[in-house]
Amino acid sequence: MSTSTISQLSRLISKSVAELEKLCLESQTSVPDLDAFGFDRSSEAFRLTPGAAEAIKVAAAACMQLTAVLLPPTDTLYKLALGEHNSFAMRTCLEANITEILREAGPDGLHINNIATKCGLDPSKLGRIMRYLAIHHVYRELKPYIFTNNRISGTLDTGKALKDIFSHPESKYDSTGFPALMSHHMDLDHKCSAIAWDVLSDPVLGHSNEITDTIFSRGLKTNTTFWKFFEHPNNLFRHRRFGYAMKAFDWEKLAKNSLVVDVGGGIGVTIMPLAQKYPNLNIVVQDLPIVVEEGLKFWSHEFPDALSSGRVRVEAQDFFDVQPIKNASVFFLKHILHNWPKSYMAKILRRLRDAAALDTTLIVIDNVLPYACRRSADADNSSVVGATYYKEAPEPLLPNYGAVSHSPYTLDISMMFYFNAQEHTVLGLTGLLESTGWRLVNFHSVDPKNDFLQSIEAVPL
Repeated sequence: MSTSTISQLSRLISKSVAELEKLCLESQTSVPDLDAFGFDRSSEAFRLTPGAAEAIKVAAAACMQLTAVLLPPTDTLYKLALGEHNSFAMRTCLEANITEILREAGPDGLHINNIATKCGLDPSKLGRIMRYLAIHHVYRELKPYIFTNNRISGTLDTGKALKDIFSHPESKYDSTGFPALMSHHMDLDHKCSAIAWDVLSDPVLGHSNEITDTIFSRGLKTNTTFWKFFEHPNNLFRHRRFGYAMKAFDWEKLAKNSLVVDVGGGIGVTIMPLAQKYPNLNIVVQDLPIVVEEGLKFWSHEFPDALSSGRVRVEAQDFFDVQPIKNASVFFLKHILHNWPKSYMAKILRRLRDAAALDTTLIVIDNVLPYACRRSADADNSSVVGATYYKEAPEPLLPNYGAVSHSPYTLDISMMFYFNAQEHTVLGLTGLLESTGWRLVNFHSVDPKNDFLQSIEAVPL
């Protein structure tokens, strides 16, 4: 790479940081201190200022690309190759309740011997693990062998008291969101990654698109599907944790008493805010019987009036079977399609198309991933409103902001592990919908911090 490219990246960093500081000053917010004790959700307010998300992405992407330019290529590859060390260290601290231990100890920190006593691990080994994370800015070593939480490690906090975690370990991740998601990935994905190459290079398994011939099934030594695996009594904790980990459309235009069907809606976490905000809508949450049981408990506790009035129903339904509801205004699929190989995605969509009325709207919430190259004017389906659904990063950055956008691309690999499935591209999604009787009409950004998570609107062909 030339010196001029380095200068370009440096200027992008300086310009974006200056813009961010200006926006923070105007909005009376601030970029929080990395060394702050624990994570305070209110400290994220600066990200909500219009223009801040873009400045953050450009600055961070330029920093990461500049690092790739300046470090020896072997350093970049070595860090990627040893990612399992990061996962091991993170999982150790997460499952050993280190963040909660340090939260209860306070900002002055705790000696590694005391930390180890509380969680039952060897202090020498734990100390090395925590120091390894500290060089990546997860936890802080205040003095030799004395550690404390920082803003990043604080996101692993379940918020529960240690005494409650120790007395009821099975409910540690209930209602926790991000910690549950981290535990899920570092448990299952780690086992999958260890066996992934063996499966991909197998002349049979490597080319299979069946949901029982996956990297997951080999890594977890099971001949069942990902979902059936969770139904086994030995895996109820994993199932419970996964349910809590999975926690743009103009709803105002729907007529009174319109019916919204949340297909494969889990326990109903996603759709509940809709039920609360729009009392004139009727909602059906559909999922498998084992999930419905949890869903009924969830609604009974969180929003009992919606159940008792009949405005919200939680029903058992396999989305591969004939859809019994024929008068839906909206079929809603959040993070469903990407869990299945293409042929299975198509079957789900066809079942819904067969049940759809002429005025039914299909809403799919999923990631739509750009390529790692700049698109030409006709690369996307220009007939779709919003087909240019994300803003390309300025030169010389990668158009998708590079490693700053790693999360949805990492999820794409997880989908390969679990299901022989994948995230979507615009062209792939358009073709899938058209082949099953749907026409893509619009995109709506769901998350201002993630341009790739989209609410995809389609109507019957």
